[in-house]
Amino acid sequence: MGGSVSCCISPGESPKIHRREVELEECPITTTEDVSEDTGTYLQHISDRELPDELAQESNPSDHPRASTLFLNKSQTDVREKRKSNYLNHMSPGQLTKKYSSCSTIFIDDSTVSQPNLKSTIKCVALAMYYHIKNRDSNRTLDIFDEKKHPLTRDKVPDDYSVVDPEHKLIYRFIRTLFSSAQLTAECAIVTLVYLERLLTYAEMDICPCNWKRIVLGAILLASKVWDDQAVWNVDYCQILKDITVEDMNEMERHFLELLQFNINVPASVYAKYYFDLRSLADENNLSFPLEPLSNQRAQKLEAISRLCEDRYKDLSKSCMRRSVSVDNMVGIKSSHAVLS
Repeated sequence: MGGSVSCCISPGESPKIHRREVELEECPITTTEDVSEDTGTYLQHISDRELPDELAQESNPSDHPRASTLFLNKSQTDVREKRKSNYLNHMSPGQLTKKYSSCSTIFIDDSTVSQPNLKSTIKCVALAMYYHIKNRDSNRTLDIFDEKKHPLTRDKVPDDYSVVDPEHKLIYRFIRTLFSSAQLTAECAIVTLVYLERLLTYAEMDICPCNWKRIVLGAILLASKVWDDQAVWNVDYCQILKDITVEDMNEMERHFLELLQFNINVPASVYAKYYFDLRSLADENNLSFPLEPLSNQRAQKLEAISRLCEDRYKDLSKSCMRRSVSVDNMVGIKSSHAVLS
């Protein structure tokens, strides 16, 4: 699935700002008066100081594969309203444009978890960011991401730049321009969304009209360096965005990493969760992936891949069987020696 992302500087669960308060409430410090003289000084075990798994998963969806993604939760409000409106007005969801397979023809898209469709993936990522902005809880932000204090262009920033929410098409065009000019992959778009939600969770901030461009740019900048084998340098983005300086890019990247606690690790399970949640988001918003009839050449290719995976599974099963047999033999030999002795 592209370049390896196992070069994590700070693996494991991410610390939250309010973590210390939760620890103090749930795990009170024991004084020396409560400890008997025989036991000595009481040291709290590390497992007693860790947050419960349920709370950690709820706080950090970009770190845990079982936690629901933020963008999918924020989109449910609009999806329910659309369904309710269609039901009350007795309206159909619209003309059925999705193709369905039949006995003679099988339709299949060209997007997989290891090789997603670039255009469709960017559309879904832009839609996820659109719901983040539209259904945000507040307008918490930082100066480093404020577009008026750090403009991306020399054009005058509108007075209502922090009030008007951007449309889905505007977000899509901004991301598509960067990906097309830097020749980034679809996997990088998914990692960009992971870093964006991780930033919002760690820094306890919101993506809003005044900061969305710089936050997206910082996430793309970091994802391209971590994911792609041939990373895009900061000076290359200055060629795409003509009016931004290298010093500004470096400062934004440094702040982005510090806010992420230098946790740039994206496990395969988290990546797969975001991929399938993006597909669910596309289905709920009639943003279907392109379907094509299954041709003979494509069928043969899929069959070859299936056979290859099946052969690898058989080899793995055989190796595991040999290990178990050897362990049984060792146990049998030890038992016989014990009887003879």
